[in-house]
Amino acid sequence: MSDYRIENDSLGEVRVPADAWYAAQTQRALDNFPISGIRFSRRFIQALGTIKMSAAKSNRDLGILDAEKADLIVAAAERVRSGEVDDQFVLDIFQTGSGTSSNMNTNEVISNLATVAAGGAKGDKTVHPNDHVNMSQSSNDVIPTAMHVSAVVALQEDLLPSLEAFRDALLEKASELDDVVKSGRTHLMDATPVRLGQEFGGYAAQISQSIARVKGSMEELRELALGGTATGTGINCPDGFATGAIAYISETTGLAFRETDNHFAAQAAKDAFVQASGSLNTLAVALLKIANDVRHLSSGPTSGLAEIQLPAIQPGSSIMPGKVNPVLSEAMMMVCARVMGNHTTITVGGQHGNFELNVMMPVMAHAMLESIGILAGAMDAFRNGCLVGIKADRERCQELLELNPSIATALNRAIGYDMASKVAKKSAAEKKSVRNVVLEMGLMDESTLNEVLDVRHMTEPGIPGE
Repeated sequence: MSDYRIENDSLGEVRVPADAWYAAQTQRALDNFPISGIRFSRRFIQALGTIKMSAAKSNRDLGILDAEKADLIVAAAERVRSGEVDDQFVLDIFQTGSGTSSNMNTNEVISNLATVAAGGAKGDKTVHPNDHVNMSQSSNDVIPTAMHVSAVVALQEDLLPSLEAFRDALLEKASELDDVVKSGRTHLMDATPVRLGQEFGGYAAQISQSIARVKGSMEELRELALGGTATGTGINCPDGFATGAIAYISETTGLAFRETDNHFAAQAAKDAFVQASGSLNTLAVALLKIANDVRHLSSGPTSGLAEIQLPAIQPGSSIMPGKVNPVLSEAMMMVCARVMGNHTTITVGGQHGNFELNVMMPVMAHAMLESIGILAGAMDAFRNGCLVGIKADRERCQELLELNPSIATALNRAIGYDMASKVAKKSAAEKKSVRNVVLEMGLMDESTLNEVLDVRHMTEPGIPGE
């Protein structure tokens, strides 16, 4: 038996591997774009299967696609949606900017699956990739729709659960460490005291705000381009198709979607996608701050801050015995850098909505879904392997706090700013505590000093000693 078969498209004959479910246009794109080897992710293929299944149902309901063919397409599209034939989605993300090659990859796979299910052979086109599978659609509205559907599903099912679990773990850690008073730091220099729980509570607030931003960006992504066809005019798309298909998409995903109010904007511009990526970029900035703080707070153990201790999860050096590094912080930081780069890619891609069509959609889709996936993975790994096991070194926190000259700030109202500055400078120069310097200088009695230098009170609003 031959290891290939002959398929045809508008440009002529094409040799396609005999066991492939795709056909001529996919093979041409496979030959034309041997660029990176990076393929579309599971979420994007899932969205394409959902769209094709929903389109067939809507066309059937309108009476323009006979029920038998519609049922065959629905069954084949479900195999695409479920991941059963992911190995047939062979195209590089660096391809035609409309994603037409991947839309046809989907159409051809479903066409051949349905044709064989109907008793035909691959390539017979009993169920035609264009006339039946792509009925009432264009690549120019299918790919933007797949971008939005895949992003909303990934945000809802992958990112938000990880975000919420991360926030909850931070809140729990903030409560656990709320009694630990330590040196605050501004400009990387000693500042007035804070509680370790307050620091972690600040991190939790950042994540809560990111959750709100992500949810807000999802609302615009729920608007779908389906129904605009080639240029946004809706040519060859019957009334009611988009409404019906989008209702089926919502039913299948369990998430609410709606038809866009303006198909020209939905196909030519990717503003909602850029905005959603912006919320991920902001999250990456927040996570990098958190990861960086954690690794600095744990630096040491003898020549760093060492105010917190991280779980020892792996040896840190191939040459230095006993060394343990903040590896999950570093992994998180690299993920954040990648997400920031992906946001730049999406931003540049969004700029290339030329006239009636954006022509950088595949790489935008890939960048978005990669960012969602790695952010979720990094937060889960950091939470499980690092965050929940963080412990405070209370003695170290107290030691550094006692030597912190900024505690003298609490003296301002008792002895004035100028005298408090002298105390702070003497404390720093002689490496003595502010308390000892005040007593040595005879500036106030010990009882009054204890009231003024109540470090716990310094971490709350109000005036120490009152």
